[in-house]
Amino acid sequence: MVESASTRGTLTDVSKSISVAVPPDEAFRIFVERPIEWLPAGHTFIRNPQAVTLQSWAGGCFVEHGADGTEVVRGTIVECQPPSRLVMTWRVGADWRPVHDDEKASRIQVEFVATGPHTTNVILTHTELYRHGDAAAAIRSAVDGAGPGDTLKAYARVVARHANQR
Repeated sequence: MVESASTRGTLTDVSKSISVAVPPDEAFRIFVERPIEWLPAGHTFIRNPQAVTLQSWAGGCFVEHGADGTEVVRGTIVECQPPSRLVMTWRVGADWRPVHDDEKASRIQVEFVATGPHTTNVILTHTELYRHGDAAAAIRSAVDGAGPGDTLKAYARVVARHANQR
């Protein structure tokens, strides 16, 4: 696990990382193609989403889809540089409910860094947490737990299941 502290407003960024046994292009592909598998059930806005899509282009959306046709946008893709970097807004608000305005959303930056011919360090950084307003300190505290966090642990399991499968 890596934690960094670069100040944004009055709150610091929170970085977590995990190593996966695939090259960066495979790590990136699995991240953008299989979010329904790595997004922990307790972290979704829709209970038991039917699908979760991550449109891997600038201006694309990260969206949960319900069986009843409900859609909740989790964020907007701000930057996409396959296979090394993805930046998206994170539209979470007080009580972990969605917000519908990117101006009130922090950013999640995901970097895929080769550490060997078949190994990648995946670094997920929460930035601009101050954008969450009154909920910012509580949200920062929640994402700053020990270890890589539930999302990266789940992602590593998905990589182990799907590496080199197309």
